[in-house]
Amino acid sequence: MGTLFGYYLAEHNDVTLVDVRGDVVETINKHGVQIDDLRPHKVLATREPSKAFTTNYLFVFVKAPYTLGAVRPFAGQLNPATPIVSLQNGLGNEEAIKTALGANVPLVIGITNVAAYAVGHGRSRRLGTGTTVVGSGGASTETVRSVQTLLQQAGLECSTAYDIRPHLWGKLLANAAINPVAALLESTNSAIPSDPNAAELARSLALEGAAVAKALRINLPFGDPWEYVRDVIASSVDGRNSMTIDLAARMKTEIDHINGAIVAAGRRTGVPTPYNEAVVRLVKAKENLARE
Repeated sequence: MGTLFGYYLAEHNDVTLVDVRGDVVETINKHGVQIDDLRPHKVLATREPSKAFTTNYLFVFVKAPYTLGAVRPFAGQLNPATPIVSLQNGLGNEEAIKTALGANVPLVIGITNVAAYAVGHGRSRRLGTGTTVVGSGGASTETVRSVQTLLQQAGLECSTAYDIRPHLWGKLLANAAINPVAALLESTNSAIPSDPNAAELARSLALEGAAVAKALRINLPFGDPWEYVRDVIASSVDGRNSMTIDLAARMKTEIDHINGAIVAAGRRTGVPTPYNEAVVRLVKAKENLARE
């Protein structure tokens, strides 16, 4: 996703990509970033966060477990007015960013269903088209709108929401229903609608999440959670979601920030979440097996 957004933003802006992997940095500096078979765009890639301290916007695209560590080097180094933009999956990223940078940081949070998968260092392929919705996590309305304008000028469809929480929870429910099921099946998202057992599990995960959202008095941006999940699957039916990719690569997943976040919120509100708790344990078991 960093490659995808970096590519579009680089059309009219100077873009710096910060990555911890030296081979990725070297390849991007040599060949640029590229989407599909379009012309590559030149960007600066670096392993040094200091090269981005003077940025006008700081976008965070790391996986949720790594947010705190990725953002912490920027503490006290950014212009206090510099917007921080998080379009990451799961819950907990807002808290991690504010822990690292301060509670009053001008944070813009949102969701995106623009999707892509990596095919090489600095190279991604899109999975159809999508939209982005942004709102305030502490930023002013003017700042949120400036992020919207920035993305629109880059050719990305973007809207704003007065209350971003319903959108965050809507995306959370879709991720919670789709990602772990396909990951545990070691399959693309298409396995879910094609198998009645997988479909019923995904449906149960979504309904549990919707019950928790209702207890939190969050009005989801759709009426039927399962219908919404099926629509999301239809738009990415042949795609391998990030949790599937992470498990296959023996990497830590975002399960704690997706299904685990629903379980934690369910405990706070007294809403049972046995299906979500079960898939959290199963995914963690697979993570542990991968380390052996």
